[in-house]
Order: sequence, then C-alpha cells, then structure tokens
Amino acid sequence: MATIATTHPIASRDEWLKQRLELLRDEKELTRRSDELARRRQALPWVRVEKDYRFDTDEGEASLKDLFRGRLQLLVYHFMFGPDYKAGCPSCSAIADGFNGFWEHLAAHDVMLWAVSRAPLEKLQAYKKRLGWTFPWASSDDNGFNSDFSVYATEDQQLTGDYEYNFRPGSPIAKSASGAGPNGPGRGAAMTGTDVFTYVREKPGMSAFVLEDGAVYHTYSAFARGLDGLWGAYQWLDRAPRGRNEPEYWWKRRDEYGAL
Repeated sequence: MATIATTHPIASRDEWLKQRLELLRDEKELTRRSDELARRRQALPWVRVEKDYRFDTDEGEASLKDLFRGRLQLLVYHFMFGPDYKAGCPSCSAIADGFNGFWEHLAAHDVMLWAVSRAPLEKLQAYKKRLGWTFPWASSDDNGFNSDFSVYATEDQQLTGDYEYNFRPGSPIAKSASGAGPNGPGRGAAMTGTDVFTYVREKPGMSAFVLEDGAVYHTYSAFARGLDGLWGAYQWLDRAPRGRNEPEYWWKRRDEYGAL
C-alpha cells in the first residue's frame, strides 16, 4: 500500500486550524464565484434548434423533443463511443458511473439526463448492461447531432483541422498519430480497441436544452476541463491528501480493477 511522504509539513492542531480557516475563506469565495457563474450560465441567450434530429433509443426512434420525456429541461452527456469502438471511452465511463445515482433525482426535478453516442444502439445496450447502468442512452448514429454540437470530426476534418472543439478551431491530426505518453490518447484508444486517429474523432462534452412553447432551444455546452465538475471521483480526489495524483492514465472501467 502506498504511503504519503513524510517530508510534508507536520503541525499542531492549532497551527493546522489557523491555516484551515484561511483556506475556508478562500473556499467560501470560490463558492460565491461558482454561484455567480451558474447564474451567468442560466442567463445565456437561447438558440432555437431547427433540425429534426432522430435518435435510436430503447423505446424506438425518438426526436430531440422526445428525449425530454415530458420535462422542460434536458441535459445531454456526449459520451465517446464511436461506431468502430469495441467498448466505451474509459474516462467517459468513469464519469457516467455517477449518473446512476442521480439521474432519477433530476428526472423528478423536471430535468432529463441522457447520454448520447454515435455507436449503434445494440453496442450501447450491451455496454450499459455490462456496467449495470440504468440512465437513458441514445444512439445518434450519423444524424448530424454530434457534429453540430462540436463533439465529432469526420476523417477529412481531422486531416485538415477543419472542425471546432471547446469553442476553438481544431488542429490537423495525422492518421499515423500515436498519442504516445502515459496520459496520451493512445491509452484510451487501446482501451476502446481502436487506433488514435479513430478514437479522437469522438470528443467529450455536455449540452443543455430547454423546451418552451413546443420549441427546443440550446442553452449551454461545455467541453474538456469544463466537464471536471461532472466527474464525481475528481471532486473527492481534490479533497484527498495527494489530490488527483495522476502522473499517468490511471483509471479503468470499474469492472476491470479486480478485487478492491
């Protein structure tokens, strides 16, 4: 079992409390700032969704409006699971492990939470069964939804960099890209049974929608580090003595760790 290095400062309870109270003041300021940002998210203007996207779901074909299931708000997690993947992205899987505990709470509070991926529904259903998930998961196939919300780039777009991610222009990626390194996409590609070029065509993100007078509006999207707050394990690690402590790609799917 790993031990914490003894070079870390050691203090009396009183000394610890003095510094803890200083940190508490900063934590309270961060909380207030986070509340302010949440209000600014909610104040963003809405953009009407004009396209008639169709999805494959457990209940059959569905429109974007159908995904609301009678609620007025819809949150979509863009789960990296492409048609050529053998299994879902491991980091997306770690985030989605938390969905089971709260999607029903959200549904009872006028908010539907869905995962959406381009892989065929049959693949999603098998993977969902493997990990014991119950949250709704739809296949967008190639209906344009993932491209329009900046979480997918075609092969040609990757080669030229003619795509957008995280509100910035993309960068060209060669078919021979290796993603080397302990935190590189090569590890994720290997865990999904694909090469790096295929793996990174899918991109993680989340999008929010609202239903008003029968019309669907896009209200918010976030990508990359903007998803950190959705990853419950990270929120715990940020409060652990050694923090995220990730010199390399450490996470696996939860049924791959073995006995704990």
